[in-house]
Amino acid sequence: MMKLVAAAVTGSLVAGAAFAQATEVKIGYALAEHSHYGAGSKAWIEATKAATGDRFNFVEFPSSALGGEREVLEGLQLGTVEATIVSSGVLSNFVPEIGVFDVPFLFRDFDHARAVLDGPIGTEMLTRFADHGLVAVAWGEQGFRHITNNRGPIAAPADLAGLKLRTMENPVHIKAFQTLGAAPTPMAWPEVVSALEQGTIDGQENPLSVIVSSKLNEVQKHLTLSGHVYAPNVLFVSSIFWDGLSDEDKEAFRKGAVEGGLAMRAFVDNAEATGAQAMKDAGMDVAELTAEQKEAIKAALAPAYEDYAKTFGADLLQQIADVK
Repeated sequence: MMKLVAAAVTGSLVAGAAFAQATEVKIGYALAEHSHYGAGSKAWIEATKAATGDRFNFVEFPSSALGGEREVLEGLQLGTVEATIVSSGVLSNFVPEIGVFDVPFLFRDFDHARAVLDGPIGTEMLTRFADHGLVAVAWGEQGFRHITNNRGPIAAPADLAGLKLRTMENPVHIKAFQTLGAAPTPMAWPEVVSALEQGTIDGQENPLSVIVSSKLNEVQKHLTLSGHVYAPNVLFVSSIFWDGLSDEDKEAFRKGAVEGGLAMRAFVDNAEATGAQAMKDAGMDVAELTAEQKEAIKAALAPAYEDYAKTFGADLLQQIADVK
């Protein structure tokens, strides 16, 4: 009997020791668990755990629990956070060239955008974060961005005049809306809903995946399906954490991140198929820009396009446009 008890105690101690030795991996992201960020995080965790067993203990921090996106990225650089999923908005602060993907109306559709990101151009862009203490392991996705506001419908550039519109801390987006006559207001995501409620800003722009999961219908009246910018995001691991992994575990994290990105794309596809109707059913005034209306906005953006060509290179913009 004593031997059985001793064996049981020994077994529990061994199991406890194994759990205690598991390396904690904190994954922080801006939106709620039920968002596309949560879908990507959970798929990333599930795939990585399947390959690594109990060596890692993953802990999710959704809803900006670890701070805004820039703060979380700085946490990765310091090694206080191991992983994150981040929108493209703040990434130009680290790798300015990635801003090329934020040029308005650059991508024809989802197939075009995904082909660019999954191809040589997107793959090479991910490598540029290595010099900044960040390992970009995969592309995720948010979808095409649309405009919501409380002032009125948007059908022409004139409708944007003076509109106080929250944007990400993204110089490409800011330049575009300034050119269109709006009053872009860079703001970290955790502050946006309260700013909309208080009327500090008139509106914001985001993909349907964000608009729906964040229930922006509760604080916004008008939704314009403008599709003005494609919004990717990136799954990152801290270089400090990464350098301590074996080659086998690095591959597991990388493959897991790819699965996370695919899960985000699946979530976005569903949001694109159902989100506009869901917002309409929730009481929003929903309108979609016609091809002619989009062309009018693109024409008004001509000065910004000249600036983008100087910043990113006309050749790169053409290479992206030529991807089939």
